[in-house]
Amino acid sequence: MRYFEDLEVGAETYFGSYGVTREEVLEFARKYDPQPFHLSDEEAAKTHFGRIAASGWHTCAMVMGVIARHVVEDEQAGLGSPGIDELRWLKPVYPGDTLHVRGKIVEKRPSNSKPEIGSFRTETTVTNQDDVPVMRFTSIVLIRRRPN
Repeated sequence: MRYFEDLEVGAETYFGSYGVTREEVLEFARKYDPQPFHLSDEEAAKTHFGRIAASGWHTCAMVMGVIARHVVEDEQAGLGSPGIDELRWLKPVYPGDTLHVRGKIVEKRPSNSKPEIGSFRTETTVTNQDDVPVMRFTSIVLIRRRPN
C-alpha cells in the first residue's frame, strides 16, 4: 500500500493510455453533451473542429478512468479528491486519438485537522499520440497517512 509518506514532490507518473473511439464519442455526446459538433460529421465540418470531436467532459471521464485504474493497481491509500484547479482543454480530441496521461506531484501537506490523512496536488497533462498536449489540470488528492 502506498501512503502519504511514500509520495515525493517532483515525482512523475505515467498513468497509462486510452484509445478514443467514434462509438464512445457519439454515445457520450448523446447522453451528456448533445451539441451538433459532437454528433454530426456535417455539423462538425462547419466548425473550427473540422470533424466530430469528443466532448471535453468526455475527455475528463476517459482520463479519470486511466488514473483510477492505475491508482487501484498501484494500491494507493487514496481517499478521493475535493476537486481540481485550472482545468484547460488545449486541443480537440478526435476519434482515433490515443490519450496518454502523465502527472507530477507539485505539493504535499499533512492535514492540520485530521492527522490520519494528508493531501497532495498533481499537475496532470494529457497528450495525444503525437505528443501534443490536449488537456491539463491540477488535481487535489486526499490520501491516508501510514498507520503507526
